[in-house]
Amino acid sequence: MFFLSKNSLSILHFYNTYFDNAATSFPKPPEVAAGIAKYLNETGGPYGRSFYNRAVEVSHIVEETRELLANIIGTKHISNLVFTHNATHAINIVLKGMTFSELARLVNDRHLKIIYLPAYPDGTVNIERIPEFLSKHTKLVVVNHISNVNGVIQPIRDIKHVLGSIPMLVDAAQSVGDKTIDADKNDFDYIAVTCHKYLLGPTGIGGLFIKNPELIFPLIEGGTGSNSGKDEQPDFMPDKFDGGTPNIAGIFGLKEAIMHKPETMYSESDFYYLLESIKKTGKYKLFSSMNKNNRSFLFSLNHTKMDCSALGLKIYEKYGIETRVGLHCAPFAHKYLGTFPNGTLRISPSVYHKPEDFEYLINALRNID
Repeated sequence: MFFLSKNSLSILHFYNTYFDNAATSFPKPPEVAAGIAKYLNETGGPYGRSFYNRAVEVSHIVEETRELLANIIGTKHISNLVFTHNATHAINIVLKGMTFSELARLVNDRHLKIIYLPAYPDGTVNIERIPEFLSKHTKLVVVNHISNVNGVIQPIRDIKHVLGSIPMLVDAAQSVGDKTIDADKNDFDYIAVTCHKYLLGPTGIGGLFIKNPELIFPLIEGGTGSNSGKDEQPDFMPDKFDGGTPNIAGIFGLKEAIMHKPETMYSESDFYYLLESIKKTGKYKLFSSMNKNNRSFLFSLNHTKMDCSALGLKIYEKYGIETRVGLHCAPFAHKYLGTFPNGTLRISPSVYHKPEDFEYLINALRNID
């Protein structure tokens, strides 16, 4: 949203007032819509199923985009990256497809235990204490690379080093396109990706990297267009997990998003100025990383006298500022931070925000009573 305001000199200003990019980014590069429209209106055709020109072109674009996304997460094993609807879909493939016989027994007997890693007050994992929470029964460790509540960046490389051979699933929904992941270098087992946030791609397209595909059963079977003479799902990659026709239009848009991502229009110091200015109002409690070295560009806040939902409505109606209020699909994180059940108001800028947009936000928050 771009909000129009008028100052005392009657000069009109347009501000980017959309601060909900951790939910989905807006705006997108114009090439994203053009890429989607090109597929829908011009290219058309299926993926991986025919030999005529448009089908070959589609297959080429899909595989080219797969390679681009693989490069972003840092893997040379391109075929081990499969397209999904989003990160949630990707995570479900892992959790429901694990082939450990002990895990299946534990689930059936209702003895499966979920243990939370030790953490500091802001949610940053305490590396030194991790071994205390592991045992021979630990089958998978899931780490949210960047918190979608307070923006803490977890030290995923150090966590994997401590885990050793224990499989690790990195939820990179908030980090892919913004932070370095280095899948191969860090020997990560699984990486779940969504493409509509900091990659600036369309919704409905994500990805999953699987280091050892033989350890996972496919969540969806059939409709691959390969080995159609057999009843079984193909066991080779990426077909093993590419059941059905993919979101080809979304993949066309994703390719353009990756190829045309703009430079960020604000600096790190601009963001820290935003945080400090909000703190100085004395009206808000901020939730972000205690260490600026592992702090991403999103944070939450609560007004000292007002519920976050009321605050969100007021700042929208009066200033046109769009934010996300509530629990952000992360109730356990809010319980840990002490903000459950009401949640917080989350602010997440995009690459398109400028310092003057931050000033507008600061003034709005300063004037809210």
